Amino acid sequence: MGRLVPAVTRAFDILELFLEGEGKLSAPDVIRRLGLPRTTVHELLTTLAARSYLEAIPEQPGRYRLGVRAYQLGSRYAEQLDLAAEGRLIARDIAETCDETVHVAILEDLDVIYIAKVDSTHTVRMVSAAGRRLPAHCTSVGKMLLASLPEPELDARLTGAELTAMTANSITDPAVLRTALATIRRRGIAVEHRESNADVSCVAAPVRDRRGQVVAALSVSVPMIRWTESREDELAELAAKGARDLSARLGHRSAT
Repeated sequence: MGRLVPAVTRAFDILELFLEGEGKLSAPDVIRRLGLPRTTVHELLTTLAARSYLEAIPEQPGRYRLGVRAYQLGSRYAEQLDLAAEGRLIARDIAETCDETVHVAILEDLDVIYIAKVDSTHTVRMVSAAGRRLPAHCTSVGKMLLASLPEPELDARLTGAELTAMTANSITDPAVLRTALATIRRRGIAVEHRESNADVSCVAAPVRDRRGQVVAALSVSVPMIRWTESREDELAELAAKGARDLSARLGHRSAT
């Protein structure tokens, strides 16, 4: 685990003070509450204001309130909450169509986090839960999201990373993973054959926001007892449809 940076920690300590009371503070208020040196507080307040995380209150000289950048970050978080809610709606529609387990997941570093899940009604089905975290390289949603990263960002994430195996079929060689990701980019669909669960295969498609950025992936997971090549093609089309529908609900306008 990396070392915490003191200056960054102090900056966040200052920002979090604005969550209390009326949300308006002066430098002396911050100094008194946090016990920080006067010079340090003034430098941090000046920096935060310059980056629009704080703004000076014109009618109250020397006092600050949260700025527009803090609002933008909060709005971004709210969008993620909307993504989970909208994801559940679309996942339910897809699950009702194919009667298989449907997930929506986002990428965090080299892991995926499942933010929505709707189960199959079959007795034999994939066992998982919303909130679960798995290595991205072992899942169809994760490979879809990794394939959607700009090349420099993908390089930065993979450099020095250890690709651990979840099953005998998991990809553990970075070169093999890069080849697989290139294929996914061309096809627009990611497939996982028993790489995270020895009894399950999955297909996934990318979910885009209103700017066209890939923000999530939607997958359909099927136990191997119900998996065939023709079923893979059918579910790939269904996953792509679900991803398009979810993208549309997030404001994405397809070029076609």
